[in-house]
Amino acid sequence: MQSEKSVINFEGLYGDSQGKYSSEYVFLELIATRSQSFDWNIKPHIHTHLFQVFIVKKGSLTLLDGTKTHKLEAPCILLIPPTLLHGLVYSPNIEGSILTLSESIIGDIFKTSNPIWKTFEKIRILTHFDEDSSFEKLLKVLKTIEDELFHDNAERFLMLRSYITQFFICLHRLTKQEEAVHSDSMMITHFRKFQQNIKHSEYPKNIPAFAEELNITPVHLNRICKAVSGKSAIELVHQNLIGEAQKYLIHTSYSISEISFLLKFEYPNYFAKLFKKYVGMSPNEYRKYDRK
Repeated sequence: MQSEKSVINFEGLYGDSQGKYSSEYVFLELIATRSQSFDWNIKPHIHTHLFQVFIVKKGSLTLLDGTKTHKLEAPCILLIPPTLLHGLVYSPNIEGSILTLSESIIGDIFKTSNPIWKTFEKIRILTHFDEDSSFEKLLKVLKTIEDELFHDNAERFLMLRSYITQFFICLHRLTKQEEAVHSDSMMITHFRKFQQNIKHSEYPKNIPAFAEELNITPVHLNRICKAVSGKSAIELVHQNLIGEAQKYLIHTSYSISEISFLLKFEYPNYFAKLFKKYVGMSPNEYRKYDRK
């Protein structure tokens, strides 16, 4: 089936060297059914034409995604498109299901909906589920697929397509939710790093230089700052400088010009103007007011 250096490739399910591809293939099984026989260790492999969804209700697993390793805890969902290398190591207490179906089914259903089709072009890991029990809702749709799949009802495949459509629309919505959570997390990470960089930077330093340190654009940095603090990036830089100036004014006898020099302002009058803009009084007025 393979040479010594070739990728393990299955036309059908993992471990089934006789599996044949069918354009209408749909199969549902418990994770433990197949994995237990391989001692819970599924070696890195690909499925040429099959799309798989792993719904994990209990236990833990490690996903080997190319060169990356992801350690996951239930509840979680994995979406594995065809031809993408993946391996899995399960804990023996794993509970959940694997839905496997022909990529042509998804292609036929969503060929006129490019945003949804693009959702399923790469491996996805879903771990964030909202308070309205979106994970439980997905399990209910999966149960309708199971009931229809294992009963010989009239127009069975048409009904299956209907349920599969519902199922993958639910998955699409969950991926959008996951992306939003990830985006929020990255936004906070960037904002905190920006705050640290403001405090430890040598001035003068412009916003493009701060953005370059974060490997984002100045426009993106400003959006992050506005979203988190309601202030622009330059306003946050200025606030930090004014805060340092206030400390000098309160705790030292440096002149306004000397403080301006220490904070790397090119002109003392610009420093005084900026200080008044943020504090509401001139540096001299602030010093006199604080010492009353």
